[in-house]
Amino acid sequence: MATPAIPVLHGSAIVNVSVDQAFRAFTVSFDGWWPREYHIGQVEMAEAILEQREGGRWYEKGVDGSECEWGHVVVWEPPHRLVVTWQINGMWQYDPDPARASEIEVRFVSSGPNETRVELEHRHIERLVLAEALVDGIERQGGGWSSVLERFGAVALSAGDSDRTVDN
Repeated sequence: MATPAIPVLHGSAIVNVSVDQAFRAFTVSFDGWWPREYHIGQVEMAEAILEQREGGRWYEKGVDGSECEWGHVVVWEPPHRLVVTWQINGMWQYDPDPARASEIEVRFVSSGPNETRVELEHRHIERLVLAEALVDGIERQGGGWSSVLERFGAVALSAGDSDRTVDN
């Protein structure tokens, strides 16, 4: 009997900045908007890091200097698209086996001169160990990917305001 596929998780947000500014705020300012309570390390998270290149890592650094991997950047197409592996299983632990990784794709789509729709798709979740527990944690306990992107939107807007002030 085949295991039923786990549906793709989605999230989206509209941010009032250009596509370039949204992508830059999402990647360069990753630590500034990623929720501190969303970490898997043994100690409190000091920093969330997204290395800005294909093959780069995304991970957390603990207050004690320890590092805890989350996955890797597999597609880097500024300013429109980013894909990372999600190598965190349903026990909220890093799984180093890329065959058991899901993917998160983030697209930045212009919907006006200073407005960007950020679309997130979390797919291949069925590859993860204890995938159902992970979905429950993201969707029901964590508020879903849209709630995370709403936090990002606030940072993107303030970064965009800073950019506009500098440009004037």
